[in-house]
Amino acid sequence: MEGKKMISLKEFNTFGVQATTPLFNEVKTSLALQEVIKNKNYDNALIIGGGSNILLLEEFSRPVIKISIPGIRIINESDNMAVVSAGAGVVWHDLVMWCVTNNLGGIENLSLIPGLVGAAPIQNIGAYGVELSDVFFNVVAIHRKTGHSRIFEAEDCAFGYRDSVFKQELKDEYIITTVRLSLTKKNHVLNTSYGNIKESLDEMKVKNPTIDDIAKAVIRIRRSKLPDPKSLGNAGSFFKNPIVTQTETKHLLEQYPNMPYYSIDDTFGKIPAGWLIEQAGFKGAKNGNVGMHTNQALVLVNYGNATGASLWEYAKKVMASVKEKFGIELETEVNIIL
Repeated sequence: MEGKKMISLKEFNTFGVQATTPLFNEVKTSLALQEVIKNKNYDNALIIGGGSNILLLEEFSRPVIKISIPGIRIINESDNMAVVSAGAGVVWHDLVMWCVTNNLGGIENLSLIPGLVGAAPIQNIGAYGVELSDVFFNVVAIHRKTGHSRIFEAEDCAFGYRDSVFKQELKDEYIITTVRLSLTKKNHVLNTSYGNIKESLDEMKVKNPTIDDIAKAVIRIRRSKLPDPKSLGNAGSFFKNPIVTQTETKHLLEQYPNMPYYSIDDTFGKIPAGWLIEQAGFKGAKNGNVGMHTNQALVLVNYGNATGASLWEYAKKVMASVKEKFGIELETEVNIIL
């Protein structure tokens, strides 16, 4: 369990940014993880999964532990529901496809989200009107200092918009090893109201959609808008959709009547960050090897051998322009790793 020394992280982050770690260890079981974290050399280790939600800014002095715990299975079920357990190292989209193939509904709208299962609760991933918290059952996590295992129920996780207790009070304290979801076996509740799902289903000539149809529609939409990290370095949506008050929205709509807006409740709503960035003139804009994607202004792209620092500088330029034009401060969805 000593690990490998002086390993390049370029293939372990979807931006394709070059960085080197002095010590690297990949674990495939919870027991192996517990053994590794006993080693004092890993006290301040960066924990990574698929590397799809991080931007590395500089050469590393920190060790890295990569979580590659596999496995998907049903651990409990009734006539209507099933609890699916997945290892933190499972590719998220593989889990979605496994569930759709087995007619288990609830995460089909989350198809093709990059990354591994272990990061999903930390970020409370979401797309097209569905969030992980909607189907969450519990997670198993290991405390980094004690090595003790703990189960976190939904109420323990303090889920918010792209947020959880693992990004706040318990940041860097626990490592998730297993995620469990509560999914429907029949009478699936289909969410087709968000984004272009209905339009995509119409193009597919689907009138009575199944969860498989929803997944296929979402995949079509995402592939039309989002670049494949294997061919173009990116981490998907770089910014969160800002949550604003109804008062702020009313003021902005007076200036921009065509501004898209999604109500959350009587007080707050969301404005698509991609629209704000596009209006600020950054959709498809480039500066050397860095830019915002042509088809989706929300996606920061490494067009060549960009450094993490140059990507971050460009992102801050985008944030400053949106702030100046709309008075809205964008927040990153991607974690900036120093």
